[in-house]
Amino acid sequence: MSQPTYRVSHLDALEAESIFVMREVVAEFERPVLLFSGGKDSIVMLRLAEKAFAPARIPFPVMHVDTGHNFPEVLEFRDRRVAELGVQLVVASVPEALEAGLVRESPDGMRNRIQTPVLLDAVEKYRFDALFGGARRDEEKARAKERVFSFRDEFGQWDPKNQRPELWALYNGRVHAAESIRVFPLSNWTELDIWHYVARERVALPEIYFAHDREVVDRDGMLYAVNEHLPRRAGEESFVGRVRYRTVGDASCTAAVRSDADTIENVIAEVAATRITERGATRGDDKFSEAAMEDRKREGYF
Repeated sequence: MSQPTYRVSHLDALEAESIFVMREVVAEFERPVLLFSGGKDSIVMLRLAEKAFAPARIPFPVMHVDTGHNFPEVLEFRDRRVAELGVQLVVASVPEALEAGLVRESPDGMRNRIQTPVLLDAVEKYRFDALFGGARRDEEKARAKERVFSFRDEFGQWDPKNQRPELWALYNGRVHAAESIRVFPLSNWTELDIWHYVARERVALPEIYFAHDREVVDRDGMLYAVNEHLPRRAGEESFVGRVRYRTVGDASCTAAVRSDADTIENVIAEVAATRITERGATRGDDKFSEAAMEDRKREGYF
């Protein structure tokens, strides 16, 4: 008689860990929220939340910090997915904050940095004490430093030298009034894990993640889509390229990559062969300095 095996697959182990983290947050905190942009990581996170609390509804709202510089395909997908699940959508609007004078737009037109005060204002307004984020450690050096439960002080700021130990998957969620925890259930996942999970679970994604023809400009070696938020500069020539997006952020700072990967299987093969992270390959807002992401996180960024 063959011996039973209790091994689980790599994806099953990651899924179980993420579901455990989500249930732990709901057990420990009063007002959690899931940051949902319509990007692949937040879509997978929402799928994990479905599985964590089925057959009940997801017991917390989702929030999008909307800069107003979004890809239309992603916003349409966000609204459709939220309606399918029947969850509450909270929109923290950067354009509204600009009108109210809460923030001021930078000369370069990028709004990533001014998302932070808008996010912190929403956290204070709705009294959220735990925020699920889709960050993964393989994305960027600053994110590789961060714990699964990332403590934020009363000003929403992160101190990389003041982090709590997480031995044996024990998480310390104790906070005082106005303090909060950023929670990263996907910390131990990689970009390739995300795509394998999307394939296995048949998770729908915006078409922007697959190869398509788009008008782009080559700016400093990166292919940016020409749109109302990123017009051509003097002397620039646009062309139609076969591209896809590895990550989705603002249309003003997120570049595409040349690609013919128009199916999940082809994307998996492409990601498996690449040697540069998706943020390193496509995010102009991370090019300002070696510590650009860490500086933003210290201020209260995702």
